[in-house]
Amino acid sequence: MPRPSQLLHPQRTPAVPRPAATVLLLRDAPAGPEVLLTRRSASASFTPDVFVFPGGAIDAADHAAGSLATRRGGQDDAWLAPAVAAVREAFEELGVLLARHADGRWASAADVQALERRAPLLPQCAERGLVLATDQVFALAHWTTGPDQPRRFEVPFLVARMPAGQQPVADEAEQFEPVWIRPAEALERHAGGGFPLILPTRHTLQRLQPYASVDAVLAACAQGGPLWTSCPRGGWLGGREVRVMEHEPAYGELALVCPDGQLLHALDWRHDRPVQLLRHLQRLTCGNPGAMTGPGTNSYLVGDAASGFVVIDPGPPDLAHLERLFEAAGGDVRAIVCTHSHADHAPLARPLADRVERSGRPRPPVLGLASRPTARPASHFTPDRALADGERLVLQGDGGIAHTLRAIHTPGHAANHVCLVLEEDALLFSGDHILNGSTTVVDPPDGHMGDYLASLDKLAAACAEAGIAFILPAHGHVLGDAPGAIARLRQHRLAREAKVLQAMRAIPGGGPRDWVAIAYDDVPQRIWPVAERSMLAHVEHLREQGLA
Repeated sequence: MPRPSQLLHPQRTPAVPRPAATVLLLRDAPAGPEVLLTRRSASASFTPDVFVFPGGAIDAADHAAGSLATRRGGQDDAWLAPAVAAVREAFEELGVLLARHADGRWASAADVQALERRAPLLPQCAERGLVLATDQVFALAHWTTGPDQPRRFEVPFLVARMPAGQQPVADEAEQFEPVWIRPAEALERHAGGGFPLILPTRHTLQRLQPYASVDAVLAACAQGGPLWTSCPRGGWLGGREVRVMEHEPAYGELALVCPDGQLLHALDWRHDRPVQLLRHLQRLTCGNPGAMTGPGTNSYLVGDAASGFVVIDPGPPDLAHLERLFEAAGGDVRAIVCTHSHADHAPLARPLADRVERSGRPRPPVLGLASRPTARPASHFTPDRALADGERLVLQGDGGIAHTLRAIHTPGHAANHVCLVLEEDALLFSGDHILNGSTTVVDPPDGHMGDYLASLDKLAAACAEAGIAFILPAHGHVLGDAPGAIARLRQHRLAREAKVLQAMRAIPGGGPRDWVAIAYDDVPQRIWPVAERSMLAHVEHLREQGLA
């Protein structure tokens, strides 16, 4: 993790989340499953005047339900109190009772009418011989309020089938306007501006859309829910507050810059000035956005005014970008490292070194690995000095503060590819080997899929050894969960290779243009010409292994 001394903002302790629970009551309808939503009071202290699923805080009585709470085989005890709370809240807020008689009959509308909604539920159930049907309540998701919020909740989202014969009736105190609605319709109405929803509700509705029946939802959860967990983080985009979930590209960057969750970091892509990520780390994105470069090539500056700077991936031949790099470093560039020699990464290296020298400072060395004979003409490159595998570049600042970059040779995307680890902060600069938002092209003969996969394993080992949590790619925002990101990328590559093998076996006499339609049937056809290059790398890898 980054050194606390290098964080941009003073850290604070986030509020401790309060345990709560919510329940999605579902029913089947001709057009597909419907979910029960209700509007919160406009005077509520938390998320007022929005449509939500019923729920509330878990209290001590929920933990003491004892024999009144039923369990199914394999049901996790940790989810029992939330299930009790969800049943209780559904009754108090909407008059829906998930309970059964001793003979297995579900509580009826008459049973509900006989109970007092403002009185404690559990003693009333015991008196009438009812047990809570918590064995029919399943874990769907687990949400935690973002760390920037003053009031936070840790909330299991549970699902259950609406009991037959009962009708929801709002308490007209906390909840109003109960409505049965299909997830897709709720989202459409929200998009139209007349159906307010908060992020957890929206995302949950999105995740429910593919299910064709209530049974399908419950069966998925019964396999071992929750199906997802999330603690969204906040940032700024276009001058507006945004909430970002773990699967979204910007989540890792927010976790790096504001680990305590403060709402301070802007996610807008800037080409006119550097973005400060840590006190000693800047990212300057070149103005070369496109299909292959995403928002542009990221150049990184590691160092500070006392230590000078190492520039990683200076970028394409863009003189405006060169001047911005020079200015961001205050002209004090000690070394320039190219992760590889592709045309959007290395061409500016020597012009930047020239610019530093013209300013009267020592000329910084251009470091990296020389291109191989397999490189395309536009990628020919000879550094001033080759970086050895494991070599360290050390910047020494004031007060004993050092910034140490360790080189890791990672052929695959290009034969001369190298990644860097900033050791004091456990950060991985991945060049094009790992991207955020897409998978990198492996283009033979300079690209090699076997080497690429082996380099992924090498990076995974480096992450485990150094405790690396963040990856800084040459394209896209910072990635969090570095070990998980590498594992998912490797799994994706192997799954793609399996599809390539399937295509080759389906059309044994075919070629790349025949196979790409099968192997890349999940990507737009406009991408197929580029995909063919990576597919060829997979074909060669399969043949090297004797599998094709």
